Amino acid sequence: EGRKCADRSIPGTMYSAVYLTALAALTGSVNAFSAVPARAATSKVAQRGRSSAHMADQPLCRIGTRGSPLALAQAYETRRLLMEAFPELKEEGAIQICAMKSTGDMILDKALTEIGGKGLFTKELDVALLANEVDICVHSMKDVPTWIPEGTVLPCNLEREDTRDVFISTKGKSIQDLPDGSVIGSASLRRQSQILAKNPTLKVVNFRGNVQTRLRKLNEGVVDATLLALAGLKRMDMTEHLTSIIEMDEMLPAVAQGAIGIQCREDDERSLKYITALCHQPTKIAVDCERAFLAALDGNCKTPIAGQAKIEDGKLHFRGLVARPDGSEMFETSRVGDPKDAVQMGKDAGEELKAKCGPGFFMELEKASS
Repeated sequence: EGRKCADRSIPGTMYSAVYLTALAALTGSVNAFSAVPARAATSKVAQRGRSSAHMADQPLCRIGTRGSPLALAQAYETRRLLMEAFPELKEEGAIQICAMKSTGDMILDKALTEIGGKGLFTKELDVALLANEVDICVHSMKDVPTWIPEGTVLPCNLEREDTRDVFISTKGKSIQDLPDGSVIGSASLRRQSQILAKNPTLKVVNFRGNVQTRLRKLNEGVVDATLLALAGLKRMDMTEHLTSIIEMDEMLPAVAQGAIGIQCREDDERSLKYITALCHQPTKIAVDCERAFLAALDGNCKTPIAGQAKIEDGKLHFRGLVARPDGSEMFETSRVGDPKDAVQMGKDAGEELKAKCGPGFFMELEKASS
């Protein structure tokens, strides 16, 4: 059940109405978020689904997702869109949500750079997909590595949410309002570098966990402020928590921030039919551009990288950034071109910044974080 924040200076429920509605609507087809190993949890869900009330022996579409409130909200939205698009998926038991804990969700006391980076949020889902325990996987695209396992494809991006970051604090209305020496909680080197570039006296500490956990820690005074993605707060109907929205000129968002991606096996024709029908082409073009930029930089969680693309007036506009974690040095680039050249634009922008940084830049960051 929803639980009020102890400190009413940041109001609202710790678990949003959207999340609770999703959980209630899917009772009986969602595996509880227990600390059961991911594969075991998935198998139990799959077994339960095969004896469901659906007329067929098993659901027509098993959706794999992480077990966090935000991830479940995104899976629930995918379920809603599938039901709207395909009459057969409206039948009881036709769609099943298979929630599991990823390694990244379970190890919260270490920075991502210390435990393996982005793939930690998708590995368990990849395994379940390839083992035919789920039919599709719903991802936050900014958590997906630039490579995906052989035998799978990611042909669908849902329409993108607002990509900006938000500032949350009871001690000021913006980063600029914080007194020197204030502590900001963030697990993102991208955010850290752009914060410290503005005020090097601020201290940025590792701050991981789901949205509810971070808000609770903020209320408890563990940090003075934190930054989150606006998209996540919107999807969970929790925007009442934000203090201010940070414009892109002040904080360039992460590659693929605000975008949801749906993955399936490359030879699964039924799932391909379902998810390609949901694809929002302008979002996919922008995300493809940004991920090509990231791939050209061999980007990982050890390097502060930001990138955003958007179609405006028929043209694709792209901005990219690479920085040192302490914000002491930044390299930026931009492009405007034809949307059909999205991947090449992103690749060229990445190669440009790679050349600007020099061969030793990334090696220094790798060494410093090891």
